[in-house]
Amino acid sequence: MASSSSSSPADPSLETVAPHAAVTGERRLSLDLQEQLPKPYLARALAAVDASHPQGTKGRDPRGMSVLQQHVAFFDRDGNGIIYPWETFQGLRAIGCGYPVSFMGSLLINLVLSYPTQPGWLPSPLLSTHVKNIHKGKHGSDSETYDTEGRFDPSKFDAIFSKYGRSHPNALTKDELTSMLKGNRNMYDLLGWVAAAGEWLLLYSVAKDKDGLLQREIVRGVFDGSLFERLQDNKKSS
Repeated sequence: MASSSSSSPADPSLETVAPHAAVTGERRLSLDLQEQLPKPYLARALAAVDASHPQGTKGRDPRGMSVLQQHVAFFDRDGNGIIYPWETFQGLRAIGCGYPVSFMGSLLINLVLSYPTQPGWLPSPLLSTHVKNIHKGKHGSDSETYDTEGRFDPSKFDAIFSKYGRSHPNALTKDELTSMLKGNRNMYDLLGWVAAAGEWLLLYSVAKDKDGLLQREIVRGVFDGSLFERLQDNKKSS
């Protein structure tokens, strides 16, 4: 991970800390990310990249899908481009969620995402979610690592850890995760607050390590969906 520096840049216009805005000093940005990753400001359509994975997940075939589409495609269990609640349930079970969480999660996720992703104006009585339109279901109060078209923004991903990874530069504790959720909140965006908290706390519950840390590579893997495949394989082999 690129380190955050406390030294001031020679050009004041490049300064990332404002003396009278304390929060800019508390939540720092990496000043040398461009030295570790080519064009970190350029959102990637097909790959979730960082300094350790400049080409994205090794051996992963994006199949022409955006990174956000890859994230949800794991739950398209039959590969037809449409995700029904029972497929979401199967996917949650496959990554290690219990029956109650999988049942409630499948209903809530499809209830929220179904209508925005429909190809027309009519709602789906079966709460189907269409993978090709998943960018329309992007909620607020998130890390903004996905842009509004479903690309992966490396600089926003890096900021998750430069801003909130206080104890470990490449991981988040549960308290740091909670701080990030609060820091990302948009005003009056109750749906976004709840959705973001649900996603991240679910991720923490199934993917934290033995020390209670959510590692950077785990988080990167959830964005392109490769983590789901690893969790599924681990569950099958256990």
